[in-house]
Amino acid sequence: MKGIILAGGLGTRLYPLTKITNKHLLPVYDMPMIYYPITTLVKAGIKDIMVVTGGNNAGDFLRLLGNGKEFGLKRLHYAYQEGEGGIAQALSLAEEFAEGKSITVILGDNIFSGTVKKAVDGFSKVNSGAKIFLKEVAEPQRFGVPEISGGKIIKIEEKPKKPRSKYAVVGLYMYDNSVFDIIKGLKPSGRNELEITDVNNHYIQRGMMEYEVLAGWWTDAGTIESLYKANELVKKMRKKA
Repeated sequence: MKGIILAGGLGTRLYPLTKITNKHLLPVYDMPMIYYPITTLVKAGIKDIMVVTGGNNAGDFLRLLGNGKEFGLKRLHYAYQEGEGGIAQALSLAEEFAEGKSITVILGDNIFSGTVKKAVDGFSKVNSGAKIFLKEVAEPQRFGVPEISGGKIIKIEEKPKKPRSKYAVVGLYMYDNSVFDIIKGLKPSGRNELEITDVNNHYIQRGMMEYEVLAGWWTDAGTIESLYKANELVKKMRKKA
């Protein structure tokens, strides 16, 4: 299985911190933010990784990460997203890199305390459909929210005003290679972006979506508040280690 880290965008919710750098290069406690998703994939046994970034600071990723030697990798692959076409559009840039294989996709501002190695190993054996991860949160309206009935997800709503559950869809997804065909058939949302929620709903409609409630803590770091929270969580984790 191949790993793809989506680390583009302008990070406007983190202004003025992101006026001169990509948000994924900001520090989270003792490491740059981008280190965390790379580490998550490596710990899950994924060693073939692409970073998709964009904006004026894309070259800084290469200067910081190089070929990934620091993470025990032989090489890191890079792709550049022009503009802000959405998460699904950024993912589409990795189609050739995927080489027909299943992929694990992680958003560059998502930080996890636990490991997803068991889930990655299990999906690698099935190699069909999709799998997402859920976490109960205090403010689900900030995220994609699943509607669950009979133990199955029947729909995901993006940032709903009235969430149908207390769960958020976290920024970690597993897809078979048909995901790229799904993306090609998407229409831009009201934000003029190709939404990852629409991709997930396609798999749900086909009856090919599995889910797992994530163990351990999880946070994004895409706002000032969540960036502060991420620093506090990592600090506590380091002290317990």
